[in-house]
Amino acid sequence: MSYTLMRYLRRTALVSPQIRLEHTMTNLTQEDFVFRPPLAQWSKVIRQAEKIVGYPTSFMNLRWLLSDEFANLAMHLRKVVDTDHPIIKTAKTVLYNEHNNLQPWGLVILLLSKAVNPGYSTLQQDSISENQRILAELTEMIRTGHYIHRGLLNVPIEDRDKNIDTTMFANKIAILIGDYLLVTANGMLARLKNQDLSYLISTALRDISEGEFFGDRDSQNMPLPGKPIRSEMDDFQICSDTLPLDVTRTLGSPIREWTLRTMYNGGSLFGRGCQGTVLLAGQTLDEQEKAYLFGSHLCLAWQAASELQKLTSESNKSYSLVSAPVLFALNDNPNLYTTIAKGKRNITSIDLEELKFDILKTDAVERTKLLYLENANKAASYIEMFGDSEVIDTIKRLIKTL
Repeated sequence: MSYTLMRYLRRTALVSPQIRLEHTMTNLTQEDFVFRPPLAQWSKVIRQAEKIVGYPTSFMNLRWLLSDEFANLAMHLRKVVDTDHPIIKTAKTVLYNEHNNLQPWGLVILLLSKAVNPGYSTLQQDSISENQRILAELTEMIRTGHYIHRGLLNVPIEDRDKNIDTTMFANKIAILIGDYLLVTANGMLARLKNQDLSYLISTALRDISEGEFFGDRDSQNMPLPGKPIRSEMDDFQICSDTLPLDVTRTLGSPIREWTLRTMYNGGSLFGRGCQGTVLLAGQTLDEQEKAYLFGSHLCLAWQAASELQKLTSESNKSYSLVSAPVLFALNDNPNLYTTIAKGKRNITSIDLEELKFDILKTDAVERTKLLYLENANKAASYIEMFGDSEVIDTIKRLIKTL
């Protein structure tokens, strides 16, 4: 279950101590795609970007659905989660509260919109900009709804008599909020009445769904890395066509496996969001392809940066077993896979501190840095194809995170 959701459930006593402990353990290796930029000037860049798009990132108020303010609703949801109580409508109102927070996805999509919008009349321009804003919002909604759904907690059979009621209720909360966000996003997409855009976003939804069935997982549905293989083919080619992502010889090949997992879990959606905003601007297929490649590689760069932060930080931050450093370490020292194999049933049996120590003995950190630089440079090269302007310069500053 997502950290923020667990936070307010914990504060409202909706989760028992037993479940809290289980969450603390299982969350240690849950895939985390929340990007926390390390740049000291990040806030300054965000403020500059907000000035360009014309308003703060408060249009992405999904985080307030999962904030402390929403904790008060959680107490009532205990009674009405299975009903059509009007309080569910209150959740929709919370989405549009005027508050600031960091949501770079939507902000980047809007910056790209500013860079590609044609010089139409004021009325036409306003219509295009409004549709692009809606696209940025629904992209964030889909991402957040997906992450909440992925937080569902499986209860081992031997523990079901102890905490089934609490756990099932917590799962209902997650399902309720996640479903609400996804349904709302799809409704917004339908109201745009753009068949081509709907098709693009639907391919991202397909990729998200297929990602849930890729590779091995433990009993808590936590992802496990593929067994390392020696292969000369360890490069994943990002392509803008709408065919399913290529899974050929990916498991066990670090770059291919990591890239595919990241594309499944956000890269494809972000890429389609960037592609969609260029489509709404009436740009050519070639320009749309550049936007998709830009968004995909930016997501990959941010993901690599996030994973580096977790593994190299002096604090005891958790890290995912399918993160790039882990996959690179397994490739460099296949014997480490015996440690991973111990977690086939439940990854909580793996000593993550010991594994981290072994990972740092390999070249995993250096290779992950190179992976970040490669994708960051590709993202920068694609965005430069949209010209030279203050908007493009700001996006390039958002790309460089290390």
